[in-house]
Amino acid sequence: MTNIINAKRINQITTFLQSLNIKSKRFTELIRSQNISIIEDFNRAFIHSSEDKIINYEKLEFFGDAVLRLAASNFIEKKYPQMNVGERSELRAQIVSDEWLTKLGEKIDIEKLIIKGPKALGDENSKKTITGEATEALIGAVYKCFNSIEEVNLWLDDIWEEDSEIFLKAPYKFKSKTVLQEWCQSKGLDLPVYKIIEVSNKNGDPKRFSCDVFIEGLKESSAFGKSHKQAETNAARVLIEKFITTGKI
Repeated sequence: MTNIINAKRINQITTFLQSLNIKSKRFTELIRSQNISIIEDFNRAFIHSSEDKIINYEKLEFFGDAVLRLAASNFIEKKYPQMNVGERSELRAQIVSDEWLTKLGEKIDIEKLIIKGPKALGDENSKKTITGEATEALIGAVYKCFNSIEEVNLWLDDIWEEDSEIFLKAPYKFKSKTVLQEWCQSKGLDLPVYKIIEVSNKNGDPKRFSCDVFIEGLKESSAFGKSHKQAETNAARVLIEKFITTGKI
C-alpha cells in the first residue's frame, strides 16, 4: 500500500471523508488524526479490481452489503415502527438497492476517489456499477472504524428519510411491474405480456429497446429503455399512471 498511500492521497481521502458530514465526534476525530491503518481501509474501498487483483474493494463491498441491510433495518425500526414485516422488507429493498447505492455514490462524488485499471477507465457502461460497488465498500469501511453501526446510521438516516418518503408516496414508480401484475390479478385478468424490440445496438442508448405492454391481447402502453428490464419497467409505469388518471387504480 505504500506506493498508493502518499501524503497527497491521504489528504484527498481525509477531505472526502470530512465532506460526508457524519455527525459523530469520534469519527471526526479519528479521520482528523489520519490514522494510517484506517486510511488504508478507506483507500482499499476505492480500488477497483482492474487496478489490483489482490488489494481492492471486493471484500469490503461484500461486508458492506450486510452492514447496509442492518443499518437500513435499524432506520426502518426507528422511523416506521408501525410497519409490518412485508412492508419493511419492501421499503428496505428500495433503500439498499443497486440503483440507490449508485445514486448515493454520484451524490457524494465518489468517482473522484476510485482508482481503476486501464480496461475499466474507458468503459462507460461499467461506470455506474463501479460507483455503486465502491459506495457499498465505503459503507463497510465506515463500520469497520469502530465495529459499530452507529456512524453508518448517523450518515445515512437523513438520506433514507427523504428517499423513503418519496417511495412511500408513489411506490408504483419503483415497482411498476409488480403493481401492474397485482392489479391484473385483482381484476381476474391474465398477467401482462411484455413484447420487446431492439431498435438500436448502441450500449447505453436510453432508447435502445422498445417495450409494448399487452393486457388481454390489447396493447395498453409503450416505452423505451436502455435495457430489457428498464424498458419493461418504464412501460408498466406509463400504464399505471394512465390507470391512475382514468380512475382504474
